[in-house]
Amino acid sequence: MKKLYEKNELTFAIAWIVVYCVLQSLANPLNQAIGIEYAASAGFCILQAIVLFTFICKNKLQKRYGLCSSPVPARRFLYYVPLVILASGNLWNGAALNFSPTETVCRIACMLCVGFLEEVIFRGLLFTAIARNNVRSAVIISSVTFGIGHIINLFNGSGMDLASNLCQIVFAIAVGFLLVTIFYRGGSLLPCILVHSAINTLGTFANDTNLTTQMQLTHIAALIAITVAYTLILTRTLPKRQS
Repeated sequence: MKKLYEKNELTFAIAWIVVYCVLQSLANPLNQAIGIEYAASAGFCILQAIVLFTFICKNKLQKRYGLCSSPVPARRFLYYVPLVILASGNLWNGAALNFSPTETVCRIACMLCVGFLEEVIFRGLLFTAIARNNVRSAVIISSVTFGIGHIINLFNGSGMDLASNLCQIVFAIAVGFLLVTIFYRGGSLLPCILVHSAINTLGTFANDTNLTTQMQLTHIAALIAITVAYTLILTRTLPKRQS
């Protein structure tokens, strides 16, 4: 793995994206075979998170990929309050117990690791590799790739319908632009990992009862509006690059 990284950082990032997507797709039928939702998904994600974290630490790449504190004061990010609002979005219609205790534990473990993996892979590895030559291209490619990557939920047996998946993709692209802005201008990926993990984890307890299509669209539109507004504020108030 180190040889591939040293040979080409971008190829290394793409390889991780492929492995991650393939394992995520394979996990759903395995979950059904096991009979416990998110059992295989959690196992795959935990294993990948351990491997990737160990690789970064062993090669002293924590600062390069943002696994460190930000030198920029939290007040410059409005104390990350908009991120807290975004993280709470899955609970705006109330909370519910949607899974058995075992499935809940597996899903939480999976979602926490997904937050780490997707941030390090897309915002850390992919963005950093492309940004060496062109930051603007890196921002666009890493954000759009992250969003479009969610299309696998249409084909991996998760049961997501087309309309929901399209909304998820649009929201993910918007969030992608926000989080890469936070990483690039703040130098730390930790806030991105925390909010991503929180959004995913709180989705475990989302209450979708009596939610009409119009309510769902209004919900996603509000989240996107907050995301875009926060991104624009950070873009205009923070310096382009932090050491």
